[in-house]
Amino acid sequence: MLINLMLIGKWCNSHHLSFVSKIIYAIQFFLFNSSLPHSAIIGKGSKFAYGGIGCVIHKRARVGKNCTFGQNITIGGRSKHVDVPIIGDNVYIGAGARVLGPINIGDNVIIAPNAVVISDVPPSTIVGGIPAKVIKSDIDPSNFI
Repeated sequence: MLINLMLIGKWCNSHHLSFVSKIIYAIQFFLFNSSLPHSAIIGKGSKFAYGGIGCVIHKRARVGKNCTFGQNITIGGRSKHVDVPIIGDNVYIGAGARVLGPINIGDNVIIAPNAVVISDVPPSTIVGGIPAKVIKSDIDPSNFI
């Protein structure tokens, strides 16, 4: 439902209905305690676990297709860095994970719960820890998700 509200808000923005878009954003925040700006780019087929409770995504974040987000995740900037993450297709971000700063997350990546990712992640990789480190490379995501 969170992603549907975001898409409706995005449509309202593109049709110069910014007042309605702001109301929808407030509803998103009230219902899900989440900040999912309508300017963020989230690819088709992406979904939020538990309705997206507690998710914070930067307004300039770009997320690929078919991504899955756990609850209480953050995708955003980092102090002294203007840019935000770019996330590829088929990425799984576990509950409580943080993806921060001007980094690129490759396709078919799994980010473990509560990981803090502050550097680039190559495709087909599992990362975890604080700060996140590669746990396994050259994975087939269908074996893990």
